[in-house]
Amino acid sequence: MSLDPELKKKLRGIGHALHPVVTVAGNGLSEGVLTELERALHDHELIKVKLAVPDREQRKQLRAQMCAQLKAQLVQEIGKVVLVYRRNPEPNPKLTNLRRT
Repeated sequence: MSLDPELKKKLRGIGHALHPVVTVAGNGLSEGVLTELERALHDHELIKVKLAVPDREQRKQLRAQMCAQLKAQLVQEIGKVVLVYRRNPEPNPKLTNLRRT
């Protein structure tokens, strides 16, 4: 499923002010990292993730693997930081990044 351009533009605008909530480093997508990413996406719907891996191809693979395993959509990638979105059908209004703007 692809995001429509209008929604993508809105999400990029919201994501501009966000800070990375999870950093994926040399160990890749370990169980702990996946658990934290799952929790963050469930709570916030839109998150920034820092891929602290020097190799561009490895970052690309990590990004694809992360989105596939979490059933999330890539909104934007700038350098080593990716903006990821997954809709929560019943979000907590106090936690979600989409309702606070």
